[in-house]
Amino acid sequence: MMNTARQSPVAVVMGSDSDLEVMKSCIDQFRAFEIEPEVRILSAHRTPAAAGEFARTAAERGVKVIIAAAGMAAHLAGALAAQTTRPVIGVPLAAKEGPMGLDALLSTVQMPPGVPVATMAIGRAGAKNAAVFALQILALSDADLAAKLAAFREAQTQTALQKDAALKR
Repeated sequence: MMNTARQSPVAVVMGSDSDLEVMKSCIDQFRAFEIEPEVRILSAHRTPAAAGEFARTAAERGVKVIIAAAGMAAHLAGALAAQTTRPVIGVPLAAKEGPMGLDALLSTVQMPPGVPVATMAIGRAGAKNAAVFALQILALSDADLAAKLAAFREAQTQTALQKDAALKR
């Protein structure tokens, strides 16, 4: 349903189908900018060969930025980053058991020199910010997308100012 035959400049990869609920905010953010991301479920531990192949062939498929979300050991972003020179954005996720995502955050952010992963906040806010960050990267070479991002930021500003004005009343 979410995968498309058409090439997408972004891919959203999750370690498990249980991550989809949180990553929906990321996918929806792309759709708000009229970009249908390539969405996959691949695991650094359960499907390492498929995950590696996915990352190695990203450029061939037109993928410019990869977002990888995982919890617990959260090796997915790093495993993908090791197989591609495309920017990888990691979204650490909280597991049902464990230290509320801190384990995933540390696993995602602590990469060895030369294999970077841009790491967002844990959970939904991080998922949405990952999409916005990817859009900013894509907008470097897309004037139309840059204009949409500027309008998005202005709308955020106006919403905040309206809430402030309502509070003063």
